Amino acid sequence: RFDVVHLHNFRSYQNVVVHHYAKKYGIPYVLQAHGSVLRIIEKQKLKKIYDIFWGYKILKDASKLIAVSNIEVEQYKQLGVDKNKIEVISNGIDIESFKNLPERNQFKRKYRVREKYMILFLGRVHKIKGIDFLIKSFSKLIKEINDAVLVIAGQDDGYKKEAKVLAKNLGLQDKVKFTGRIDGKDKLSAYIDANVLVYPSIFEIFGLVPFEAIMCGTPVIVTDNCGCGQLIEEAKAGYLVHYSDVEGLKDKILEA
Repeated sequence: RFDVVHLHNFRSYQNVVVHHYAKKYGIPYVLQAHGSVLRIIEKQKLKKIYDIFWGYKILKDASKLIAVSNIEVEQYKQLGVDKNKIEVISNGIDIESFKNLPERNQFKRKYRVREKYMILFLGRVHKIKGIDFLIKSFSKLIKEINDAVLVIAGQDDGYKKEAKVLAKNLGLQDKVKFTGRIDGKDKLSAYIDANVLVYPSIFEIFGLVPFEAIMCGTPVIVTDNCGCGQLIEEAKAGYLVHYSDVEGLKDKILEA
């Protein structure tokens, strides 16, 4: 017999089964949604059906709900959760991995980046990440700083083709570089070589990438609807910009 069950993510068949047996045998459970509460981007009708039959009950019967930011707290509340059931536990970061940072220009040499000014996006290449917003802003920036490149580092999650088409339509095919997924030393080298990291998500409950960049001494810009934005603003560790403010993002990049 378990003392407590910890459920991860919100809408899953596993949660339906666990909820049934937890109720049957009187076992308490906590739920950590990891940003999966809102019905956005994909399969919105199916998500609504899930919520009607199972989702609301799963939230209602949970002993506690874990949020990683105040943004996620508000998401729970939108689905009718009592705020007293919600605990905020932010994601952590392993500072040991940032003690021995690579020397500068290793990333640029490996990926043949010749431009002086490097703007970095690091994360999944997905529509929700706001890459189109960043490319549009970069198209304005390049008119003021010609010796610049936008590096989009991360595995394709269904949006790379569309992002490439957008870059080409804006005449940026030689100024926007897609590296694919990078990890370990390459990721640290990318942070080190970047003049600024931009995290332009439409929506993000937290996000560790900006904090990793900060640990490498790289200026960061995040959208104000990212959960990490509040912490970055409070610590005065970076810049916030409103999603879709193309001119505003361009100005913040120049300021950084």
